[in-house]
Parts: sequence; C-alpha cells; structure tokens
Amino acid sequence: MAVVAPPPTHCCCPVARRTQRRNPSRRMSKLRCGEWWHKPCRLLRCPAHGVVTEWAPFARYRSGFTAEFEDVAAFPATRTDKSAIARFLRIDWDTVGRIIERVVDTELDTGRLDDLVTIGVDEISWRKHHEYLTLVSNHATGKIVWGRAGKDTAALDAFFDELGTERAQQIEAASMDMGAAFRKSVAAHAPGAVICIDPFHVVKLVTDAFDKVRRIEWQAMRQIDPVSAKLFKGARWALLKNPENLDEDQAAQLRRFRRRGGTLWAGYKLKEALRAIFHGDLAPGDALCLLETWCTQAENSGMAPFAKAAGTLRKHLAGINAALERKINNGRHEGINSNVRLIIRRARGFHSADAALGLVMLTCGPITLHLPWEQSPA
Repeated sequence: MAVVAPPPTHCCCPVARRTQRRNPSRRMSKLRCGEWWHKPCRLLRCPAHGVVTEWAPFARYRSGFTAEFEDVAAFPATRTDKSAIARFLRIDWDTVGRIIERVVDTELDTGRLDDLVTIGVDEISWRKHHEYLTLVSNHATGKIVWGRAGKDTAALDAFFDELGTERAQQIEAASMDMGAAFRKSVAAHAPGAVICIDPFHVVKLVTDAFDKVRRIEWQAMRQIDPVSAKLFKGARWALLKNPENLDEDQAAQLRRFRRRGGTLWAGYKLKEALRAIFHGDLAPGDALCLLETWCTQAENSGMAPFAKAAGTLRKHLAGINAALERKINNGRHEGINSNVRLIIRRARGFHSADAALGLVMLTCGPITLHLPWEQSPA
C-alpha cells in the first residue's frame, strides 16, 4: 500500500489551478494505478467553481486513475478495440471510453488551431442512417485538428466560432468536395480563403457516373441475355479499378469489354480520360483546357449520368483550377478517413458522436502519448 500525502494546509483547484484553503471535510478519494492505491484527494471550496476535489499532479481532473495508468490504457486504443483493453487492464469497457475522453481533453495540442493556412474539410459517416462527423485537417501537418457531429453549414460554422475572426483571416485556402454547405460556411467566415475543389472528389464524381452507366447496361442485358448478364456483373471491379491495379483475370475481362465496344466502353474511355487529366503531369492551364473539352464530350455522349457530371464540373471550374494551381488536394485527408473507417469497424459501433470523435482525435489528431517508461526524468 503506497500513500501519497498532500500538503498539510493548502491545496489547488483542478479547474482554476489556484491555491485555496482546503475544506474542513475529511472525505477522501482513491486513485488506482495497477495494484497500487494512492490516498487521498481532499475536497476544497473554490470561489469560482464551488466544492471540488483538489488537484493532484499525478492525475487528471475527475479521474479515479493516475495519469500514467490512463496513458497506458489510451495508447492501445489506437490499435485495438476497447474490449481487449478492458480485459487486459481489468477495468470496465465504459471506463476505457471515459479514459479516452479525458486523455484527449488534456493532451490534445492547444495550439492546433494556430497558424492555419491551408485546411481540408470533409465529412465521414460514423454510424448508419446518415450520422456524420465533420472533420477539419491541417494540410501542413496532415493531422485532424477539429471535429463535430453533423455535415451541414452549422457544423463548420462551429469550427470558425472556435477559431475566431483573427485566425480565420489567416486561412488562405480550403479544400473540400463540391457540396454547398461547407463552401457557404467558408465564404461567410473566411472570405479571403480560396475554395479548392479537391481533384479526388472530381474523379469520384465521374467514376460514380460511369458506375450508373454500367448498371443501366447491366439491367438492359438482363432482359436480353441473363447468362451473359451474370458474367457482366462479376466484372464490376475490372471496370471500376484503375487499369494499373488489375490482376490478370480482371485485365482479361477488360480486354473483352474493349473488343465488345458499345456504350459501356465509351463510358470507360471517358472515365479514364478524366482521370488522366488529374494525373499530375500537366500544367494547371492545360489541365483546365482539357477538362473543358472533356465536359463538352461528356455532354454530347448521349449518356445522361456523364452529362449531369459535366454540368456539375462546369459550375466548379474555378475551384478545380485553384486546387491545380496550388497543388492542394484532400488525398492525405482521404487517407485519414480510411483510418477513421478502420476505427469505426474495429469499435463495432459507437453510442454517441462524442465517443467516436474522441477516438478519432486520439488516433488522427495532434496528440503524442508518452508511456511512463518513455518519459525522460525531470
């Protein structure tokens, strides 16, 4: 049994961090660190925050564990699920979640919103039935610096409210998809920032248009030749994947589609032509000229999904050109989104958006956890 005795006459408010006279109450709290029990955090009366438990330098506010124990519990949460951590450390599953929230609250870099120049904004689903998180990343560091539940204008407005007017004026560019919600918020709070339409979402828009063409062709083939339609359906990824990533069987299927020709192959060539524009080896002016030519070809192709996609791209040519000139894209942010999806699958669901966001910030945010044996001696 190890006992850590506090100072005899004075103690500190954990919120105000000011020295106050301690409350005469002798009620004690216990702090658990493995098999050790640390006695005794007393109560004090703070003029600003009322009766609170005194601040302990070895523990976080309102925690029943030492800070080192919580760091040990939080670290594997970025690699495994909460149930494994709970079993390994002999604590409750819900306790792991609360530990993660406290670690994120105290260890998240307080200066993460300073000196933001180029940001990326995107949304990601954390639960079925259209439950989303809005995430803001710093292109300079590649870290998620802010998040909130929702994917509308109000969600991003909350980011700028926390950022403040002065820091918002420092933002020079913001990359995003072609949705109106984020663009409206950036225009209202950071009018000097250039809206950059992420090339990743441009390619995705056209790929989705081609997938609709593929489905239309497949449905038509089902009516004519059901046997061939089944083979056609199985070749989906041969058409949607990049040609350089195809295996031998998929490459053979693609060659058969080329020999067959028709609407499907015409749509495939349009998809690949647009992808080549954003390959990165063209000057911004040349890429924009080719994009306008592509939009004309898509509008005259006779395929409604491609014509609709071309109309959408024409509305955002200025933002696409800005992204090409500044060489800004959400590629790194999309990589982070892949990690977020892995976190969500590994957790097998969350009870609340705050729980999901806490684990996202712990894994992808500007947090550096030092385990007890990694900390340098004072």
